[in-house]
Amino acid sequence: MIRRDERRRRIEDSFEEFRRAVAAALGNASRELRQLADDRARDMFEVMLRGEGVDRALADPLLAKALRKEAFEQQLARTLIDRVEAFREWSEAGPAQLTALVNAVAPGPASWPPEVWLGRPGTADGSDGVPELWRIGTGVVRGAPEPQSFPVAVPLLDHSHLHVSSVPDSRGAADALVENLLLRLVSYFQPGLVHVHVWDVNQLTGSLPGLYPLTRAGLLTVHDPARLHELLDELSDHIRRVHTGVLVEGHQSVRAVGGRRTEPWRVAVLFGNRQALKEEHQQQLQRVARNGLACGVQLFIVDIPVTVNSPIETVSIAADHTATCTMTGKHVTVELDPQFPQNQVPLACAEIAKKREERRTRLSTFADLLPESLWRESSAAGVVAPVGYDEGEPVHVGLGDTSPHALIGGPSGSGKTNFLYAMLGSLAARYHPDELELYLLDFKEGVSFAQFAPGRKDPTWLPHARLVGVNVNTDREFGVALLRFLADEMRRRADAAKRHEVTKLEQLREEDPEGHWPRIVAVVDEFQYLFGERDQVTQQATQLLEDVARRGRSQGIHLVLSSQDVSGIEGFWGKSAIFEQFTVRIALPKARRVLAEPQNDAAVELPRWHAVVNHESGVRPGNEIARVPDSTGRGTFDRLQAELHARRPAELSEPILFDGSKVPNLHTLPDFQALRPGENPTVLLGQVIDVAGSAAKVRFARTPGRNIAVIGSLPEDAAGVLSGAALSLARQHEPGQATFSLACLAEDAWPYADKLCKQLQNAGHTVELSGLGDIRKLLDSRAARLTAAVKGETGIALDPHYLVVYAVDGAHTLLEKKDDTTRLSGVDSLRTVLKHGPENRTHLLGWWRGPQRLKNSLPPGVYDDIGAWLAFDVQGKELLSFGPEQVMAWSPRPRRGLFFDRFEHSRPQVVIPFDTGEES
Repeated sequence: MIRRDERRRRIEDSFEEFRRAVAAALGNASRELRQLADDRARDMFEVMLRGEGVDRALADPLLAKALRKEAFEQQLARTLIDRVEAFREWSEAGPAQLTALVNAVAPGPASWPPEVWLGRPGTADGSDGVPELWRIGTGVVRGAPEPQSFPVAVPLLDHSHLHVSSVPDSRGAADALVENLLLRLVSYFQPGLVHVHVWDVNQLTGSLPGLYPLTRAGLLTVHDPARLHELLDELSDHIRRVHTGVLVEGHQSVRAVGGRRTEPWRVAVLFGNRQALKEEHQQQLQRVARNGLACGVQLFIVDIPVTVNSPIETVSIAADHTATCTMTGKHVTVELDPQFPQNQVPLACAEIAKKREERRTRLSTFADLLPESLWRESSAAGVVAPVGYDEGEPVHVGLGDTSPHALIGGPSGSGKTNFLYAMLGSLAARYHPDELELYLLDFKEGVSFAQFAPGRKDPTWLPHARLVGVNVNTDREFGVALLRFLADEMRRRADAAKRHEVTKLEQLREEDPEGHWPRIVAVVDEFQYLFGERDQVTQQATQLLEDVARRGRSQGIHLVLSSQDVSGIEGFWGKSAIFEQFTVRIALPKARRVLAEPQNDAAVELPRWHAVVNHESGVRPGNEIARVPDSTGRGTFDRLQAELHARRPAELSEPILFDGSKVPNLHTLPDFQALRPGENPTVLLGQVIDVAGSAAKVRFARTPGRNIAVIGSLPEDAAGVLSGAALSLARQHEPGQATFSLACLAEDAWPYADKLCKQLQNAGHTVELSGLGDIRKLLDSRAARLTAAVKGETGIALDPHYLVVYAVDGAHTLLEKKDDTTRLSGVDSLRTVLKHGPENRTHLLGWWRGPQRLKNSLPPGVYDDIGAWLAFDVQGKELLSFGPEQVMAWSPRPRRGLFFDRFEHSRPQVVIPFDTGEES
């Protein structure tokens, strides 16, 4: 962009210098002649004042004439000499400089002679810039003593409209000029990037007949002379569509967007008869001219008087077929280039049309979506990537500040997964992982996104993926966790933007170039599961989604939501503030309610492997039909991922993988690996359903209530929690510094208790494993030591002691019997351990097989001694005595527990119990 601006300034400065030289040289003669007349008048006046020679001069007019002629010839000779000197500097270097400048800013067919390029379809796609000048002929300076010719070119695309005026005898020259320029345009760019519209007030056909082969490929349209308003309406609609669908990132023109040209130029050629248009047509033409250049609409106006408030280059053709133009000024005579060979023009147009047809009929592949060079584009203003092709032309999906989020709909089998792979692959190939981060979540039962994380068969992973969630159809909380993470990230970026006094991510990246501010695209497949029930999860998801959808746009956070049947979502469609943010709509075959119904039913008859891409909130004028290539087969996305994985930055970590069908392993958990010996150890109970994959934690401080209860009937769930808790505690104590007492009071729990005992012993710790017969002794002994410590008896030193009891309620009957000596029961000892143990470094981790059984172990109505609990196959209403009202919404599901720490939480969390087997 900077280079183009510099070239433009150079050529403008050069032409301005040229105009000044011409004006100075040619104006010198007129100034000298005026000076001669003034001198002659002054001399005559002085003679008259002196009274000398007046009668003689008046009486001899031949003498006076001779004197005047001689003086004039002398003065004229001096003027010509001055003019030659004035021209000399420019004549020596000016023509060569102008020639070099024109060749620099008008490369290829923009300035070459036709024999070099005519008949060869162009290859330019606009990514390397657009010629700023287009040749029309050669120029010479009028009256120059040594005239030298130089090329004359005019600004066109994106820079200026063209107005051609001719006299009756030069209309043929005007037609030739227009035809030459159009051929240069359509031959420079790839076939399809320039569409020509022709309107002639005088005839239905006949204008520019050599270009008619272009009509076969849809590159030339001839309009009815009585329907100029339809052409102007079409151009106006196109301008509106570009403004609302392309110029959405604050860009002033399509040219400023940069990169490959995605919007073809529309060149409208209007032939008149030197009479003014009707008033309504004139006004509409002025609006098109004023707004068209920014949107790729170029006007060629021939013999129509116009006055437009827009850049316009005027070429005036005289009867001798020479011309003048505003580019060079009135002192330069332009010899227009001859009309291109008429026997070659149709052949050249036919070849261009053929190449266009080949592109339109070619079946695109996944490789066609990928750029020539990987990771070359910037996401500062947004991300744009092709997802398919429409008659050989790419159809893009863009996410940015004004098209922030996308909604994808299509029934099962319509190709949603294939479309998502095409979109993600196209994005990942264009943007470096520092420019783009992906968060991918799939609610349906399947592994559509599992490929993006490392696996046993394929160790590669997509470098852009930071989070991959699969098989989460029963873990709706994970969707809430993702939205909460995005909301937190959005606030972090907003705080940074506020510090730098900016409002958008693009500005923040400019102000803080050393910061890490990539665009974030979060894709949630089958997102309707988030809103499937009337519960707190739906309520939280709706609030978070509305916040992210509304405010995430300016912070570079974009949502892509996909669903089979959008019409069935509750809690979403009633939120217009959410719905209106999803301006990008993508409808797959037979999709419902994604586009604006009932006006837009384009997806109803859509063939397989196609999609409607719409950036205008689903209204029909914004439809683009894309054929989406196969992106899931062997050798497509997998090959791209392998290549990107090999190029990934060395410091880049693997994405977090959350698989709802798998049990998390304790030993591989980062929170477990980070544990070290120290005061106030932390207990890990299971994995929380969050983006970080963190553990549910309880800190065992020396404060009342730091005991843990596991509630539920299944020993497998309870064993996973108790084993994870004990092993995490063991990791925080050196061997011999803590005592672990294990008691198993249920037969079906013995295998789990025995396994934990061996694991603790292997870690070097002292372990006592007792059964039903020893539980009373264990509790009474520990209660006695705690009672003595509470009373302040000397000699009582209590080291860390952890009692892990399986099925506490299994010994309840035995514990209720009172000792004949102390009149205390085993329940009293249990309550003493629960009440006074935590303050004296003794903590109980117990499993109760039901809420009521836990209540029986506690003093009536007093539940504070159990500070943290984790419940499995228990209905929420049974837990109201132990937690907040939010527990009412809990319905048990396999391998999931509800965790609540009354000292840390305001609402309970869903937890997955650990697999405590050895690290694989």
